[in-house]
Amino acid sequence: MSRLLDCLCLEDFERQARRTLPRPLYGYIRATAEDGISYKNNVDAFRRYAFVQRSLIDVSARHTDSLLFDHQYSQPFGIAPMGLSALYTYRGDIVLAQAAANHNIPMIVSSSSLIPMELIARHNPQAWFQAYVPGETDKLEALVERILNAGFRTLVITVDTPVNPNKQNYLRYGFSSPLKLTPQLLWQGISHPRWLANTFLPTVLKHGIPHFENNYATRGVAIISRKVERDFSDRGKLNWHHIRHIRELWRHNLIIKGLQDPTDVVKAVDHGVDGVILSNHGGRQLDSVVSPLQLLPQVVSRCPSIPIMMDGGIRRGSDVIKCLALGARMVFVGRPFAYAAATGGRAGVDRAAELLSLEIDRNLAMLGVPNIAGLGPDCLIKQPGYL
Repeated sequence: MSRLLDCLCLEDFERQARRTLPRPLYGYIRATAEDGISYKNNVDAFRRYAFVQRSLIDVSARHTDSLLFDHQYSQPFGIAPMGLSALYTYRGDIVLAQAAANHNIPMIVSSSSLIPMELIARHNPQAWFQAYVPGETDKLEALVERILNAGFRTLVITVDTPVNPNKQNYLRYGFSSPLKLTPQLLWQGISHPRWLANTFLPTVLKHGIPHFENNYATRGVAIISRKVERDFSDRGKLNWHHIRHIRELWRHNLIIKGLQDPTDVVKAVDHGVDGVILSNHGGRQLDSVVSPLQLLPQVVSRCPSIPIMMDGGIRRGSDVIKCLALGARMVFVGRPFAYAAATGGRAGVDRAAELLSLEIDRNLAMLGVPNIAGLGPDCLIKQPGYL
């Protein structure tokens, strides 16, 4: 509890998680593509905008709720999909799902999770599911049917990982896929006793070696299997014909995550999707790519008929507000919630959500905007010197 009380903003959870997790697992969360330029672009993009503060407005009653897909969420932010969550806190995907349900915010289950989707859905029936779609039609149809039978009604298709990224930064931290039980990895586990006692040992003793549970209609391989790479090799086949077919199969909310080019977003609308999440995968895939925030105003202008959401670089309530002012309907936060889960499990995720909620509420009052519906481009001005 004292470690959680020391966390006064989202950035603080990273420092705590770095002490708690074995270096390879911390590196898995922290790693960026190549030189980290995309990651830096995500964070720096928020500095390009400054608030225009309004005064003498009654802000005694403030509202942060957000209506999206016929559900009234309590906050305009949610938890982004994060793979391997069960490795950095015990039953991590369930922890995230429970916290999201408790705070009434959206949570996207990762297809690279290590707990069956059916079990996660029981803990949060409102959760969304994120899929990496297999290229073969029969596997695609079987996966979509499984997701539907599990109870999910919002499907998120991630499209920005046609191949595996450069692994240099994973390797520098000692993380590999498949996970290799080297003497160095074993020492990292032993030298981090809190993680060993609270996460690794309970997981292995109660549930066995973790497997990739949700990439296909059937259970995937173990995280230590040599076939891990081969299991993910068919992502490169995904194209617009697959999206059209998924739209025919899936009659509920369909979202594409990982689009950046406004022309692609227009095409997504033409293919009947219900929403888009602008994303560069947190700067983890392609380096030197533009930040979602930079593209947000143009995409919102060209595609007003569907909700435009985004993730990437969000660390403060002020960041959330800037996204909303530029037209985002919902934003998603990834790494900070992973660090929070590693720091304190369910209590850590709860505290992270509470801190972000308080920042949004306080900043709205300071801005003189008592309701997020009142946010717009007039609340912001571009800083001199930025493009």
